[in-house]
Amino acid sequence: MDTLTRMRAFIDVVEAEGFSAAARRTGRSKALLSKYVRELEDDLGALLLNRTTRQFSMTEAGHTYYRTAADILKEIDNLADLVRENNADLKGRLRISVPRTFIDADVGQSFIDFAKAHPDVQLEIVADDRFVDLIEENFDLAIRITRLEDSGLIAKKLADFRVHAVATPDVVAQYGPLTHPQQLNKVPFIIDTNSRWHNNIRFVDPDGSMISVAVSGPIEVNSPQATLRAARAGLGVAIIPDFVAMASIQSGELVNLFDEYITRERGIYAVYPHRRYLPAKVRSFVDFLANWFRQPR
Repeated sequence: MDTLTRMRAFIDVVEAEGFSAAARRTGRSKALLSKYVRELEDDLGALLLNRTTRQFSMTEAGHTYYRTAADILKEIDNLADLVRENNADLKGRLRISVPRTFIDADVGQSFIDFAKAHPDVQLEIVADDRFVDLIEENFDLAIRITRLEDSGLIAKKLADFRVHAVATPDVVAQYGPLTHPQQLNKVPFIIDTNSRWHNNIRFVDPDGSMISVAVSGPIEVNSPQATLRAARAGLGVAIIPDFVAMASIQSGELVNLFDEYITRERGIYAVYPHRRYLPAKVRSFVDFLANWFRQPR
């Protein structure tokens, strides 16, 4: 039995958090996986996993071995992908971290369109608003909506991104005219707690200086979609991502406010760890999204 097979069995067990779950995921028997891991431990002369009837955990040696072994196997898989790159039939699993804001909005259709175009690629989409550790948590790539900062990761900009300050015409008539962000401290504000600033909203004056406005209102929620519904209900002013708010702005249901005070420095990026061999499926996915965003909609 070769070392790579035993190594894969160990990684499958760790990532499934148990032998039974790994057996279900891989289609191998629990006994076979246990045999492979035991043989690996015998070869190494070290215990990698603590096993009891109720608990499963890695030893210190197991943690060390897992980090390096996972990188080795990913490089091997990436190299195989590179060799097969000219083959039109992309195959395998892509584990992707994506903000809920993105996947729940219309732009999330880009993932569905990719899956339809490449049926042999399995997308494992993990919707999470935090910045995951791509390497430690074994993600192939992540979609991030941010102002790009140096993080040691490789990034490709997929599209520009901006937010809009919006309200219904009735709210504007009641509290307006609304011409400057400082007026928001006297207007009900719907707070999306996904924002970095929460109760202090930041704008940029045309001369480049920062404007910080303390806001409060009837609802705080960590969902742009819920924020949009509250704004459309006339509960106050809200700041909402472009791809969530645009349809309501175009229909006239919401009015765009303070446009010249909103920064345009952010974008939608695909980010992935710097590796020597970038898998063809990752490259194809990123290129597909970049082309998708370039199409008129």
